[in-house]
Amino acid sequence: MNVKPELLSWAQGRSMKSTEMLEKKFPKLKSWLEGELSPTFKQLEIFAKATYTPIGFFFLQEPPIERVPIPDFRKIPANTPPSPDMLDTIYICQQRQEWYRDFENSMQAESLSFVGSASVRDDVVKTAADIRDALNFNMDERGRMRAWIDVLRSFIRLAEDIGVLVMVSGVVGSDNRRKLKPQEFRGFALVDNLAPLVFINGGDSKSAQMFTLAHELAHVWLGQSALSNDQAKEPSSHEVEKWCNQVAAELLVPLELFRHSFDKKKDLQDEMKRLARLFKVSTLVILRRIHEIGGLTRAEFWDAYDGELQRLPAAPKASGGNFYLTQAARVSKRFARALIISTLGGQTLYRDAFRMLGFSKLSAFRKLGHSLGVM
Repeated sequence: MNVKPELLSWAQGRSMKSTEMLEKKFPKLKSWLEGELSPTFKQLEIFAKATYTPIGFFFLQEPPIERVPIPDFRKIPANTPPSPDMLDTIYICQQRQEWYRDFENSMQAESLSFVGSASVRDDVVKTAADIRDALNFNMDERGRMRAWIDVLRSFIRLAEDIGVLVMVSGVVGSDNRRKLKPQEFRGFALVDNLAPLVFINGGDSKSAQMFTLAHELAHVWLGQSALSNDQAKEPSSHEVEKWCNQVAAELLVPLELFRHSFDKKKDLQDEMKRLARLFKVSTLVILRRIHEIGGLTRAEFWDAYDGELQRLPAAPKASGGNFYLTQAARVSKRFARALIISTLGGQTLYRDAFRMLGFSKLSAFRKLGHSLGVM
């Protein structure tokens, strides 16, 4: 195959795999990169898979400039290329959303009235209250839950109950070797009036995932798709992200309730941890709220935030758990149920269902159906 060496080099750089790593599978890689030899078509297919590159890219005249297919509101250095892991995750979710939208149309479903019902000119407190009411996101019930994972699962279930597909995964599709980095993105929203979708990076901490879900739901209410990586340290310079951050904070930690809960006489570290347990959010969000009610100056907030960032451990590695429950969370239980029902009814081919679910065996498909109560 006559493939330009610069395209092979671009694919290697895009994959973030070193020459030494790839040479274990492709001993002639250096000769390919130097233009002394060219790979066969079969070798090119294997190389494309190893570097997560669509094979058609190797027949271009020059390396393509890849762009994020949805509005990108991340805080990243200029000209930072999107990783293939992030791009593939967005494409996978877009394919699932397209299928689910067709499914909802076939069921003659009505448009979801909350999608696009708000604007950045709307009052933050009122919008957060509207979302809370739509979800029936009860603060008292949340406070009684002891485990963070229970609160997150409840939050996700409430969002799915009103029609939002919520997908949580720390890997690309079902490939556990391709980890998603929270530093690159924390989540995204794909807005649609029949099939709104929120993706949460499962590689992040549970408390961070809570904030991401709240933030992306604000995007759904706003009616605007978005890719995000915001944290709670300081307001975004972008009007949309700033508004969504404010709505998310108000949804999770209502400011008036927080004023009454915060005891400024207590030690900051102790009070911060207590309030994080009470509201089931990260201590970073709590610090932001303390600053907003005047409990910390801007300089004190920055010092406390940087210190807390250093203190917090990395997100814990996922344990084995139940494979089918994990897979259902990755693709959204709402989506999985609909896909299984459609497949059993003959409207969707099994091979298409397996592809969207990340399965290769009928037994796995059946077990997932049983775990979701649809078989």
